[in-house]
Amino acid sequence: MFDGIIHFFQTGGLFMYPIMLVMAVGTAIAVERYLYLDRAKGRNRKDWGLLQPVLEQGKYKEALKVADNSQTALAKILGYGLSRVSTARHREDIELAMEEGLMEVMPQLERRTHYLATLANIATLLGLLGTIIGLIEAFTAVANANPAEKADLLSASISVAMNTTAFGLMVGIPLLLAHAFLQTKTTELVDSLEMAAVRLVNVITLRAGRRRKTRTQAGPNETQGIQL
Repeated sequence: MFDGIIHFFQTGGLFMYPIMLVMAVGTAIAVERYLYLDRAKGRNRKDWGLLQPVLEQGKYKEALKVADNSQTALAKILGYGLSRVSTARHREDIELAMEEGLMEVMPQLERRTHYLATLANIATLLGLLGTIIGLIEAFTAVANANPAEKADLLSASISVAMNTTAFGLMVGIPLLLAHAFLQTKTTELVDSLEMAAVRLVNVITLRAGRRRKTRTQAGPNETQGIQL
């Protein structure tokens, strides 16, 4: 089997080498992005486990310190919102602050993933180009050959030329699948960040409503913080 793979590659022509280079670059990007997104998901989950009980207790300053000491996407987004708690008058102020944080971390989550689709197309086109050039060389070679041998020479040359297209497709299809998989994984991660931001706003708004209700019952004092 190994000898068959070597023979397949050697008979494919010069364009097999750039296709292999595309495969190496695409594989490296796919592996790096998968490890990054998987690690980011685990770290975000860990930070949320630290922040959730503190937020539910209304200790926003302590939660902000936890967020400032972390470099995860979740901590950055929630940190933007927590830094506005003391000055925000409406929940939209906090939401806009966390949207700003999300816009900051999004490029890091999507970095280099789109290259996979481009590399898949390049591999396929290189395979097609290699086949066309191989066919041109094949027809040129058999032009002056013995008529009795032309059919055999042409079929052999075409078989060799088609190896490039086959290899290009074998590289391009997995890269497209990897691109779709990583896009889905990125979308799931972004959705979890948005859900955490919504939960933070809901917790802050709920506690602000309870404080306002308590102050209203105690006396006509001026309400501080977020207005519902």
